[in-house]
Amino acid sequence: MEKILIVEDDSGISDFVKAELDHEGFETTVAADGRVALEVFESFNPDLILLDVMLPGLSGLEVLRRIRKTSAVPVIMVTARGETYDRVNGLDAGADDYLPKPFEIEELLARMRAVLRRSAKVAAEAKSFKIRDLELNCDS
Repeated sequence: MEKILIVEDDSGISDFVKAELDHEGFETTVAADGRVALEVFESFNPDLILLDVMLPGLSGLEVLRRIRKTSAVPVIMVTARGETYDRVNGLDAGADDYLPKPFEIEELLARMRAVLRRSAKVAAEAKSFKIRDLELNCDS
């Protein structure tokens, strides 16, 4: 069962997405603040993050930048900021996909499946893993 971290400050959206993902068999947790999201990320160890840009505490882009310093976990930006500049900025900051609000849940699920498939393939092909200062070489 894949673990999904939903980072969204609008409880109406996060409750809806959480309920849908729980129904689809995902294990989910929600963080409504950028700083809390970083703490939850460390303890929950998600397989995928759904990340809003406009958050209290730290912006979603800053959360993404900090996560990318230590992790390649897939991130889909799900945000009301849908202009081309915002999309490019999110993707350049390290997001794997970008979905503007409002969105259909079916499209979000399809994008999640695609990102998780790519992530699983990369992990299976990886010969070594690096987490902070620890490197594991699977061949040796």
